[in-house]
Amino acid sequence: MEIMWLFLKSIVYLICFFILWYSSGKIVEIIEKVAKKIGFSSFAVSFFVLGILTSIPEFSVGINSLFKKTPDIFVGNLIGASFYLFTLVIPILAVFGGGVRMIHELNYKDMIFSLLVVLAPIFLIADNVLTRTEGVFLIILYAILFYFIEKKKSLQVSFRDLSVRRVSHFLEIFFELLIHLAIIFVASNFIVNQTIEYAKILNFPIFVVSVIILALGTNLPELSLAIRSIFMGKKEVALGDYLGSAAANTLIFGILALLNGSRIHIENYSLKTLLINLFGLGVFYIFSQSKKEISKKEGQIMILIAFLFVLTEVLFQ
Repeated sequence: MEIMWLFLKSIVYLICFFILWYSSGKIVEIIEKVAKKIGFSSFAVSFFVLGILTSIPEFSVGINSLFKKTPDIFVGNLIGASFYLFTLVIPILAVFGGGVRMIHELNYKDMIFSLLVVLAPIFLIADNVLTRTEGVFLIILYAILFYFIEKKKSLQVSFRDLSVRRVSHFLEIFFELLIHLAIIFVASNFIVNQTIEYAKILNFPIFVVSVIILALGTNLPELSLAIRSIFMGKKEVALGDYLGSAAANTLIFGILALLNGSRIHIENYSLKTLLINLFGLGVFYIFSQSKKEISKKEGQIMILIAFLFVLTEVLFQ
């Protein structure tokens, strides 16, 4: 009877991830249209708007983990989610699409700074502690990235346009967004509860379960973009969509650290996680900059690094 009950919960667990994917996709679709109508530049929409919106599942899971007083869940989820973006999501597109060309408007300095922003939380919790001060630092770091990449030009134009343009059916859009956000929140609450239960059943630390399983699930919006690109036969990817999402995870990291109200102690985080993240993102940078594309073989190497990450987290707790 207990096995059957666990099986049913597992089915609901998977359904909840599908709900996250569906509702997040709807929100992205709505806001993307509104942002373009307001006048945001295409890169601002790609890097900042979609970057933040595709991270809604991570934020919702994080809020619910704070309610359950299990911050290990959001820490593991955000670390794993950012890592999988570069070592699994984009590489899958490269492997099954026969290679993928990287399209972006970043020079190499901006690219390096963006990756450092993505890695910042991993450096800060190297001492197994995340403070509110460090949370503020992460938020400021994202704000600096925002300023230097966008240079404020297109945003100034956008805000001027906003004062004279009116988005049609604003109330309908607002309520539709609220409905999808509520659905995401409820689904995330079940996912957090079930993740805690899985950790107990498997006798694994919550951090490990979050960084392996939960991080894959909350990356469904980004993964669906990659799969859709494969079926559409696209051989290129807007790097801003993925890099922006990973950078937004750093912003969410900072916000959740502040909302937690006290120091966060991560017992199962170790130097191996830091080193493999540095290695994975370093290899990704080299591959993406060499010929401005990631070949099928390079994609396979990146997926192997993702598998190595999972293996080390499981075997060396």
